[in-house]
Amino acid sequence: MRVVLTGAGGIIGGATWAALIRAGHQVTPLDRRHGWQLGQTVPLGDHDALIHCAFAHVPGRYRGGEGDDPAAFLAANLEGSRRLFDEAAEAGLGRILFLSSRAVHDGHPAGMRLPDDLPPMPTSLYGEVKAQAEAHLAGLRAPDRATCALRATGVYGPGPANKWRGLFSDYLSGRPVEPRVATEVHVDDLARALLLLLDHPAPPPSLNCSDLVLDRHDLLARVQDLTGCPSPPPLRADARALRVPDCSGLRAAGWTPGGMALLQDSLRELLDPVADL
Repeated sequence: MRVVLTGAGGIIGGATWAALIRAGHQVTPLDRRHGWQLGQTVPLGDHDALIHCAFAHVPGRYRGGEGDDPAAFLAANLEGSRRLFDEAAEAGLGRILFLSSRAVHDGHPAGMRLPDDLPPMPTSLYGEVKAQAEAHLAGLRAPDRATCALRATGVYGPGPANKWRGLFSDYLSGRPVEPRVATEVHVDDLARALLLLLDHPAPPPSLNCSDLVLDRHDLLARVQDLTGCPSPPPLRADARALRVPDCSGLRAAGWTPGGMALLQDSLRELLDPVADL
């Protein structure tokens, strides 16, 4: 399949690009390194599908990623995404996939399980942008055009996706670590989900993508096993308020994330920048 991939130089876009190539797809990567940014016209002719992963934000922040310029944030991410989706539809692409976020659900009650078809209730500008872009994309669905917004949870993985460097450094240095529990998915599993949706016969308008309910206690206990660190892991966090995405739709389509086994297999590489293993 001939695929246009935006955000190809980002954490998720980069993993998706590599997965697409391994699967034999032809990829047109778009990002700043390739002279493109959100809001610019995309060369969509002679392509079959669009995977839209690009997002303009303050480095290291998604919620709050507008910084001190919400107008520019909206122009790039909402208006830019709407224009991109319209261009893809006008070019006759048969499949348009959008990397959305669990942030669209931040306003739902604490402890709620989040089904795939749950209407958005964002509480941040980031979540609002994702929700409105989702709605615009869903309005372009047609008998000859499949669309899907993939609502991803927190993403971890080696390299640029390793968000735990600071956490591991604090733990290994004996500094206090606050208890926390969150939902997570490995970046490679997220990329595999996007690839799966390229061939899904009839994807729904939105699907959740999450794998683990991960407590820092369990994560750092595994770090302790690998490193022999004498510091005890933090206490377990209270998970009762956690909103857990229900990923039954993606799993029914054949998605099989790596779970704790993949986390364990990844730990040495995740620890490499901060520990002498």
